[in-house]
Amino acid sequence: MAPSAQLICTLGRIDKANQADPNSEDCDGKPLPREYAYSQHMTRWLHTLDPEPAERMEIACRAQHIERWTMPRSDFPEGRKGYYEWRQACGRMHGRRAAELMAECGYPDEECRKVETILTKRQLLQDPDTQLLEDVACLVFLERYFAGFYEENADFDKEKWLRIVRRTWGKMTHRGHEHALKLAEGMPPHLLALLQEALSK
Repeated sequence: MAPSAQLICTLGRIDKANQADPNSEDCDGKPLPREYAYSQHMTRWLHTLDPEPAERMEIACRAQHIERWTMPRSDFPEGRKGYYEWRQACGRMHGRRAAELMAECGYPDEECRKVETILTKRQLLQDPDTQLLEDVACLVFLERYFAGFYEENADFDKEKWLRIVRRTWGKMTHRGHEHALKLAEGMPPHLLALLQEALSK
């Protein structure tokens, strides 16, 4: 089915916003604005898990990190509590921005509120749309960012890494697990061993 004019408008505005990211990411040998690249990874995995997704899911996945560089982690306290405060604040901001752009493109208030709710993840494990977004986000992390995150945080002890892997795994559905296991086949040996140990207990 052809995308609606509202969807084309909204995705275009999300892309324009994320293309303003001053940070870059190497994407198949080509530097792209980091959050724009991330949004493309999210869209690709969404269509892998759901070949005909609802428009609200197209928007939610594309806006998962919209303008995240404007709310840096360093603006929040150190430690686990500060990290979760930052994540929750980001989710609220992403939801609000996505809803604003949807409204500008002609979506009714109800659809705007649905996407805002999905992006805040208030109904994780309860709402199928929110759960689909989380499966997509976890797969993007495992495919594109897990190895780099591991290198950047090499000082983490083994138990902390096991907790991170188990927590990520626990957020996914069986469908997400199946795709994650396929990804694991191509992971570096040390990451594959970490995954196997985390899931063996």
